[in-house]
Amino acid sequence: MQSSLSLSLSATSSSAATVSRSRHSFPVPAASPLNLRFCGLRREAFDSGLAASLKRQQSQLPRQPHSAAVSAALSANGSPPSSFDYDLLIIGAGVGGHGAALHAVEKGLKTAIVEGDVVGGTCVNRGCVPSKALLAVSGRMRELKSDHHLKSFGLQVSAAGYDRQGVADHANNLASKIRNNLTNSMKALGVDILTGFGTILGPQKVKVGPSNKIVTAKDIIIATGSVPFVPKGIEVDGKTVITSDHALKLESVPDWIAIVGSGYIGLEFSDVYTALGSEVTFVEALDQLMPGFDPEISKLAQRVLINPRNIDYHTGVFATKITPARDGKPVLIELIDAKTKEPKETLEVDAALIATGRAPFTQGLGLENIDVVTQRGFVPVDERMRVIDTNGKLVPHLFCIGDANGKMMLAHAASAQGISVVEQVTGRDHVLNHLSIPAACFTHPEISMVGLTEPQAREKGEKEGFEVSVAKTSFKANTKALAENEGEGLAKLIYRPDNGEILGVHIFGLHAADLIHEASNAIALGTRIQDIKFAVHAHPTLSEVLDELFKSAKVKAQASSPVSEPVAV
Repeated sequence: MQSSLSLSLSATSSSAATVSRSRHSFPVPAASPLNLRFCGLRREAFDSGLAASLKRQQSQLPRQPHSAAVSAALSANGSPPSSFDYDLLIIGAGVGGHGAALHAVEKGLKTAIVEGDVVGGTCVNRGCVPSKALLAVSGRMRELKSDHHLKSFGLQVSAAGYDRQGVADHANNLASKIRNNLTNSMKALGVDILTGFGTILGPQKVKVGPSNKIVTAKDIIIATGSVPFVPKGIEVDGKTVITSDHALKLESVPDWIAIVGSGYIGLEFSDVYTALGSEVTFVEALDQLMPGFDPEISKLAQRVLINPRNIDYHTGVFATKITPARDGKPVLIELIDAKTKEPKETLEVDAALIATGRAPFTQGLGLENIDVVTQRGFVPVDERMRVIDTNGKLVPHLFCIGDANGKMMLAHAASAQGISVVEQVTGRDHVLNHLSIPAACFTHPEISMVGLTEPQAREKGEKEGFEVSVAKTSFKANTKALAENEGEGLAKLIYRPDNGEILGVHIFGLHAADLIHEASNAIALGTRIQDIKFAVHAHPTLSEVLDELFKSAKVKAQASSPVSEPVAV
């Protein structure tokens, strides 16, 4: 969701210098490692800090034979009920829980969903939905403030301005509208919404607070999502040192803001803040910005999204301590070298946004009642989202989807996992191909991706003994992009020339987030390049960027036979 991205973590050291405000100075064996992939989070950095932050006991799953047995050690937790209140109970009414609930009703299951906060979860209320409202504003502001861009169209616009509260209201109103839509859609279909926090008491039993009502279900899905991850040493006051939850309220637009972490969250907020007039400084623990993206895309994106804008950056450094502004003093950010741990400098800024990724929200679920121990906070699951206990066995009738399992921390991945689980509990085996799930960063221009990066593909090819090829096309050759004066962009295809398998597609350019789905659907359906070359695209459209990309690939295999006879027109 997906390529993993960066995490700027804290460490322990003291400051050596001060920088002034001036910017110029089927079952998988339990032994298999969990394949955790994160949105805005790089795994190796994540591993170094989250365990301490969550204060959880880490557990390694014991080795098991290839066929995982269903756990029989449940007698201590009570026997499963003989009859059930519901066919399916979902703990968490975010995008993942909502998607699972709607599909369950479609399949004829009596369904309930438990929510201790508000319907919509992080994505709708504190994540992807309100952030897109802010990014819509930043995109328009950029266009209105770009004299060169407007003059190229023959347009003249007086000085552009904005009302901060009006922008904030736009984001809040959108979140409210989508939240109401989700709630109404579930109620209209007969999904029971149970208010309160859900705690698993034992097999197929959940206690729902505050009434402590006991609810039983044949199958249970955990879909509790995640919360912002704040590394040790960072003091969040919600005003001058904030997380994305606070930033989306847009209570202020600081003159100078440091963003700790250059993953999806950090990049999108840098787009918003610079469009609204802020100076931005990135603090990144790894040696380069956007390290989780395909390197070629990352390089181009930095040239367009970072270098020309009011942004500077510090890479290869940890923020060991961040102190909020108080008593007339600015926010202080103490930095050390990520490798040597030697003190670097101290930044003095007006505000700091902690964009170091997200941590699973799995505390208080009662997992101990079913002999399940989280790993770095994540609920261990197999490839079918079935929960695994401490003995490496499957917990009967219990699944976990979305950010809480850590496989791919994206809202639409959670929804896809939920739908996959419903397919299984209604009798159809289904394994979701996570490499077919796209991801996008909604900067201006946008970045999108699906599958493997070029280094990942070449490593896989070397290990498995196949050749890897790369094809590229530029937005500068696309008529629609040129008509929009948006020719800055690149599409990249990584594939196997022997059989035409698509290994990965990466796009940087106008509406990249929309364009990626042709590639992701091709991967999901197993469509090969030699077949997709014959697809017809309307002209002139941006979709022709993908058309040219697939046509430029050199595949040795021949096209498949048509599925059906040609239809005469």
